[in-house]
Amino acid sequence: MVMTVEEKQEIVKTYRRKEGDTGSSEVQVALLTHRIAYLTEHMKVHRKDFHSRRGLTALSNQRRKLLEYLKRTDLERYKKLVEQLALRY
Repeated sequence: MVMTVEEKQEIVKTYRRKEGDTGSSEVQVALLTHRIAYLTEHMKVHRKDFHSRRGLTALSNQRRKLLEYLKRTDLERYKKLVEQLALRY
């Protein structure tokens, strides 16, 4: 299992902008980053798992698009999020 309900709730609580926020760009990027980290570790063990590799590529592209949107709309929120998640953008 990729992420338990408790882990997901903790990530949402950490990155939300206000109470009840589950769909902001920050939350979506944080959840995608967690899933990408899990799949990256999976790919280190299972090098020939091409289905998971395709999913990892799709998740990375989705995160990149969300980060580009956030950078375009609010640069300060983008910088804060990249720093919190330790991404190299």
